[in-house]
Amino acid sequence: MAERSFKKEVEQLKLGAGQEFRGEAILCVTKALLQSGVSYVSGYQGAPISHLIDVLNDAEPMLRELGVRFESSANEAAAAAALATSVSYPLRGACTFKAPVGTNVASDALANLSSGGVKGGALIIVGEDYGEGSSIMQERSHAFAMKSQMWLLDPRPNVQTIVDMVEKGFQLSEISNTAVMLQLRIRACHVYGSFIAKDNVRPDYTRMDALNNPVRDVSRYALPPFTYEHEKEKIERRWPAAVQFIVDNKINEFFDGEVSDVGIVMQGGMYNNTLRAMEILGLADIYGNSRIPIYVLNATYPLVDAEFERFCAGKKAILLIEEGQPNFIEQAVNTILRKADLQTKVEGKSVLPMAGEYTGGVLKAGLQKFATLYCPDLLAPEEPKQTNKSLPAALETLGQNVQGRPPSFCTGCPERPIFSAMKLVQKEVGPLHVSADIGCHTFAALQPFNLGQATMGYGLGGAGASPLSGQGGKRPVAVVGDGGFWHNGLVSSVGHQVFNKTDGVMLIVDNGYAAATGGQDILSSAGNVETRSTQHPIEKAVRGVGVEWVRHITRTYDVAKMRDTLREALTTDTKGPKVIIASSECMLNKQRRVKPLMREAVKRGDRVVRDRFGVDADTCTGDHSCIRLSGCPSLTIAPNPDPLRRDPITRIIDTCVGCGNCGEVAHAAVLCPSFYQASIIDNPTSWDRFRQRIRDAVIGFFQRRLEKKMVTA
Repeated sequence: MAERSFKKEVEQLKLGAGQEFRGEAILCVTKALLQSGVSYVSGYQGAPISHLIDVLNDAEPMLRELGVRFESSANEAAAAAALATSVSYPLRGACTFKAPVGTNVASDALANLSSGGVKGGALIIVGEDYGEGSSIMQERSHAFAMKSQMWLLDPRPNVQTIVDMVEKGFQLSEISNTAVMLQLRIRACHVYGSFIAKDNVRPDYTRMDALNNPVRDVSRYALPPFTYEHEKEKIERRWPAAVQFIVDNKINEFFDGEVSDVGIVMQGGMYNNTLRAMEILGLADIYGNSRIPIYVLNATYPLVDAEFERFCAGKKAILLIEEGQPNFIEQAVNTILRKADLQTKVEGKSVLPMAGEYTGGVLKAGLQKFATLYCPDLLAPEEPKQTNKSLPAALETLGQNVQGRPPSFCTGCPERPIFSAMKLVQKEVGPLHVSADIGCHTFAALQPFNLGQATMGYGLGGAGASPLSGQGGKRPVAVVGDGGFWHNGLVSSVGHQVFNKTDGVMLIVDNGYAAATGGQDILSSAGNVETRSTQHPIEKAVRGVGVEWVRHITRTYDVAKMRDTLREALTTDTKGPKVIIASSECMLNKQRRVKPLMREAVKRGDRVVRDRFGVDADTCTGDHSCIRLSGCPSLTIAPNPDPLRRDPITRIIDTCVGCGNCGEVAHAAVLCPSFYQASIIDNPTSWDRFRQRIRDAVIGFFQRRLEKKMVTA
């Protein structure tokens, strides 16, 4: 069950030649794949490319009609390995995943693919996750393209350009016998626009043709002596073919300006932000017409020496806009110009930050520095700044009262009680070494839990804890999510600990989906998925690789049970890996699934009950232990109604989804009895109304009695 459905939008994929296609870039990429005659697509979800997997899933019936095979891959390595089909056969294939982590996982398959080369077009669509909106380490795909000699396209964030680059990417791959990477930044993935569609194409050479006529060419294997020939082939034939194709097909774009002695060169993905910054500075108009000539690199690797020489000839300086570090393109351009004996000054990281995302504000500052140095007459005169004398005082007050809010679990998240229980266990057994993993549970490293020493990769939590195998009565704890478990954790964490007889505790968080990437189904998902095989228990898998001590908690909100099970795992005499599977459905996905059903039931007139929780203001002492142990966003503070007490009380706001964790934590920690549960009933029955009248009468009686006592007192 994905974060959202594209079932309505995918109907547009049927549009034919001459019709206008409108939509988000991710949808346009899918249409471009079908127009290109793709035979198979594989992929692993991950922002900002997750929605492409969701679109392909929703479009699967249409894909089958066109003879296209779509696979939701076990991980990025499996997705990339599928491109082996294009090595021997003239079949076009694509794979997709998040970069750079996905590229890292897939590196072995991609390196082998790049060595032997391809016969059919092979396209790797990566979501370039760099900058402030990123959830991962700050790295770029560019280095990998250079390392393995794969061509890298970075299209201008315009749906027509993106569609063109998909189609041209397959052609470039085939003409140079090299896999092509197409990187889409987060803003490019979600840009909206339109283009004129073409007919979808059924592959001329089918997968059945490949099965019926197997082709074997051992010279494509990455084995000596063939690998030495591959390297020679890359430089002598594939590279020149790629450069010639880029030139002939005008992959890179040139935009004229009114001046001729300066210019701007940029990665394609930087175009929209740069033009907006230029418009603010008066260097471009609102329609994107620049006063300075622009050279847009929709192909950032390989670079075309002749195009740079032509663009830079006669210019005193160019500004090279290359996001991230190292500055690979800037170094290469300096080499190109010096070899051509062109003395054009290359400004890049000299006026722009070496690292970090190039937002509009960052680009505006860099462009202003460049223009001030080389073309100050083009800059719009600055408007006088209006000063507000009260602003510094206001900012100072704001800074004192507004606290930074770290990312945390969603309201009702079933993972929160797991770490509340772990905090309680720490009070008994002492500090724990917790090897973290990739996924929602990574938030446990932050407040209020402050658990976790390091994370080394998706599904690798168990391997990260293994070197500290139990000694001196202490055991390390590892956390792995169900998504990471099926990604590669079954072997790399569980199997690794079994084989090495690691004496530790591994906590597998099972929330039913690959939740952090948008709620995609996995092998252990509980639902029936028509096109996938699900309902494969994690417990069965871990026992299958040799784990003997396994406990399965089917309701993580039972904090006391979670605490007791963790204590048992940490103190039992049993040696070897101990696995706790903590299962409860991801609350976001549960709400997406349940809320529409509840709305329909209410419309039908059915009785529907929704649980909510509250805090008794008269009972709450205001110590806020519940907030410190759970951190739920629906818990906040409110003024104390008792004039004799100054501490604010805890209050539960309307975002509460009724998971009950706050009360469970309070009772497991023996903290306070102030939590109460209330049931909101739509379409109540006569019995419900009768019980409510009785409750009102009884409560009213005691309230009036109490009021009389207070008056007489």
